[in-house]
Amino acid sequence: MALEKYKAKRDFTTSPEPAGTKVVRSPSGRTPRFFCVQKHLASHLHYDFRLEHNGVLLSWAVPKGPALDPTIKRLAMHVEDHPIDYGEFEGVIPSGYGAGIVMLWDRGTWTPESDDVDASLAKGDLKFTLDGYKLKGSWVLVRTKGRYAGGGESGEPWLLIKHRDDWAGPVDIAEFAPLSVKSEGDFADILSQDNPDVWRSNRPAKGGETGAMFERIVKRALELREGSAQPARAAKTTTPRTTKAAKPKASPATKGKKK
Repeated sequence: MALEKYKAKRDFTTSPEPAGTKVVRSPSGRTPRFFCVQKHLASHLHYDFRLEHNGVLLSWAVPKGPALDPTIKRLAMHVEDHPIDYGEFEGVIPSGYGAGIVMLWDRGTWTPESDDVDASLAKGDLKFTLDGYKLKGSWVLVRTKGRYAGGGESGEPWLLIKHRDDWAGPVDIAEFAPLSVKSEGDFADILSQDNPDVWRSNRPAKGGETGAMFERIVKRALELREGSAQPARAAKTTTPRTTKAAKPKASPATKGKKK
């Protein structure tokens, strides 16, 4: 029942997305469970924040991506639940709902900071701890009111906020660590492993900033297929500077290699 909306929006004869047929029993209470963030370039670029609960992935679309700065409140639109196995999905959706490129940007475990997750969701105040490659420490999702620009598809508006702790700081994590934790590639790398020709025309977005991004990605993906370009993971990286008070402990996201 929880995945009816997910299944109704997709044609699994053409989409490589998981059909959601597996039955999964999730932990309860304060037991750690799976979370992921998928960077999704479709009609617009956004980040899908997903938390495992009751056998599905609760999902929020975050237009600007998570922020490590506690003063920044990121809009997070609550969307339909996704199947658990969607949490490992990375690839190209050629057409239909969500057409575009999906990157597995972060993954790990999340631990509720309350015994009753359902009660916290009903209250609109879900506090939790993340242990991912890029996102760690204490966070909160707070349901809010009002209409927000850039929210993408219709959904219930929440705010994703980082709490002040050793993992908070001024680093723009989306910019510093833009690559996949699964393939270590970027959008062009992912597309080049599929079929770059799929969007020589009729791309999910043609105009504006997103359309220009698609044009660059398709061009580089074709070059990668032809062997005239290097994968993004081959690029050298540097560790960002943080303030002394906000400098995080060493982690896979800040150990001199971007993902």
